[in-house]
Amino acid sequence: MGVYHCISRCVRRAFLCGVDDYTGINYEHRRAWIADRLKTLLSIFGMEVFAYAVMSNHLHLVIRNRPDLASNWSAQEVAQRWCTLFPKRGRPRGCGGSQQ
Repeated sequence: MGVYHCISRCVRRAFLCGVDDYTGINYEHRRAWIADRLKTLLSIFGMEVFAYAVMSNHLHLVIRNRPDLASNWSAQEVAQRWCTLFPKRGRPRGCGGSQQ
């Protein structure tokens, strides 16, 4: 089990959230997108988010993995979680598609 401070930063003057002074475009709506995506990812993985901060050009996460939760998952549940995160186009094998 571990606690991690993760940082993701935009490059080339790209803006993540807030009003970009250079272009005047408001990207504030992205904060809600990021919060929603975090909730989705937490429902798939055995993790907890202790804190997060969405800044104008980067974000910070303080997360903890929870092997105690994942250890109770069956192979089927792990596969379902994987397919939830990475849905295939069409009907692939193993993710609800036909077995050829």
